[in-house]
Amino acid sequence: MAGAVAGLRSVGSRTASAGLKWSQTRVFSSWLDKWLPRKKPLIAQKKPIKVDLKAGKTYKWCVCGRSKNQPYCDGSHLFQRTGLFPLRFKVEENRSVLLCACKATLKPPYCDGTHKTDRIQNAEEGSPL
Repeated sequence: MAGAVAGLRSVGSRTASAGLKWSQTRVFSSWLDKWLPRKKPLIAQKKPIKVDLKAGKTYKWCVCGRSKNQPYCDGSHLFQRTGLFPLRFKVEENRSVLLCACKATLKPPYCDGTHKTDRIQNAEEGSPL
């Protein structure tokens, strides 16, 4: 694995065009997987949560869906050993936004309407994606 850090596995894809495109995802090493196995996120709720964000403040959006303080992280991912970590983000100006609570958005942490799909609507809250 050229270019990969020792002990880490990488997933790559390459196109055969004139230029090469590499997409690498860092994955936990096998020894860490034993201690922090990655679990699927849970659907916290089937609709987004409207929040007022303040400019310059850093927020931690819950990725695992287990936080009791949705849509923000409360550390539940650590206690339940999910292998998932919160997404930190900061906004440039004060604004009201819809943050995803189904955890299936393609534009995290913001809602993109994925909660309206049959896959999410037919699932139970608290069930894995």
